[in-house]
Order: sequence, then C-alpha cells, then structure tokens
Amino acid sequence: MSSLSLAVRDSTTMLRRNLLHARRYPSMTLNLLLTPVMLLLLFVYVFGEVMSAGIGDGGADRSDYIAYLIPGILLMTVGGTTIGTAVSVSMDMTEGIVARFRTMAVSRGSVLIGHVVGSVLQCVASVVLVGAVGVAIGFRSTDATALEWLAALGLLVLFSLALTWIAVGMGLSGPNPEAASNNAVPLIFLPLISSAFVPVDAMPGWFQPVAEYQPFTPAIETLRGLLLGSEIGHNGWLAVAWCLGLVVLGYFWSRSLFGRDPR
Repeated sequence: MSSLSLAVRDSTTMLRRNLLHARRYPSMTLNLLLTPVMLLLLFVYVFGEVMSAGIGDGGADRSDYIAYLIPGILLMTVGGTTIGTAVSVSMDMTEGIVARFRTMAVSRGSVLIGHVVGSVLQCVASVVLVGAVGVAIGFRSTDATALEWLAALGLLVLFSLALTWIAVGMGLSGPNPEAASNNAVPLIFLPLISSAFVPVDAMPGWFQPVAEYQPFTPAIETLRGLLLGSEIGHNGWLAVAWCLGLVVLGYFWSRSLFGRDPR
C-alpha cells in the first residue's frame, strides 16, 4: 500500500476509535450539549420578552427573538462540543496510548486527524439536535433558499473544523485533562460577548470593539444573513477568513506540540 493509503486507513481507524469512545462515555458530550439547549430555553422563555427589546428598535417580540437567537446558539454549540476534543486529546497524551502508537506502524498524523474528524461529526450532530429544539419552540427560516441552507451548513462545518484544530492544540498544551478543559473555556465564553444575544449596537460603546473583533460575531451575522435574509455585508468574508486563519494556526500549533515526547 502507498503511504497515502496507509495514512487514510490509519486515520479511519482512529476516527472509529474516537467515535466508540464518545459512545461509551457520553456524559461529557451530553453535558456540553445540554448547556446551549438550556441557554436557548432560558433566553427564550425567561428573558425573551425583555431581551427582544434590544433588537428591531424595541419592536420585536418573542418569536423574532427566537429567530435572532438561534444562529448564535448553533455556533455556541460548536464551541462547547470542541471542549470535549481538548479533553480527549489530553487524555491520550497523558495516559500513554500515544506512546504505544509511536511504537507501532501507525501514521503519526492519523491520531490527530481521527480526533478532528470525529469532533467535526459530533459538532454537526449537536448542531442538528439543537436546531431541532429551536424548530420545536418556533424557529422558522422560510425565506432561505436551498443554496443558502447549503452555505449555512458549510459555514458551520468550516467553523467546527477551525475550532476543533484550536481545541486540539489546547489539549496538547495542557499538562492534564483538567487543564485542557480550562484552556478551552474561551470557546464557550467568547459567544457570550458576541452578537449572539443582543446586537453589537446595543452594547456600551467601549465594549463594542470587543464583541465585534472576534471570530464568533461575523460568523453569527453571516449565519443570520443566510437563514433570515438580513444584511451580511463584510461579515461573510470575515467569517471565512477567521475560519481559515484558525485552521492554519491550529494545525501548525497542534503539529508542533504533537512532535514532542508524550507526557
């Protein structure tokens, strides 16, 4: 077999291994998944009437706020799901399995690729589940075309890939799984200070640059534009640029850390 065929075979094996781990130990995935669902229900049914005053010049109602909220919650779901990747990678590095793999005829990159592909698949499944909850409580996107739905899915997958590579780097840099989990907290915290819950214009002037110049806000606004027909403007290329930049950064960071001797 060629080296490429071996790498593909080994990566497929590592992917199957990570999916089996996720199935056998679902508690972390469920905890990370329940967080965006609970936030969605909390902001819709507890804060919905008050928070809707921050959009549409104060004329929006709860149903309008559901539509506004869902894109941000979907991207928050992606960020939360990738925390499990950081913990899983750190566990592999600290429990000796990577050292064992290095004594075998296994493609070095397949270990990381298995984690990345497995995490992206889990992100997509989590997004579908949270999206189904959103539809159940009233979210509708009747004006989006099939091409816009496809572009929205592509953006979510690309964003998942970007955050997953960053999470892999965080897992490799942490001395233990607990530290890796703490390193990945910004992946949940950043959506809270983005345009996920209220428009950037409704925030204090000194805080608006913090919310605007980060990866989540342009991605959220692009997703809103695709699903709800709002203005995308420059947010589309900014979201793609952020994703590609994070993919490159996370890949090279993870590769350099993975080259170290396992702990």
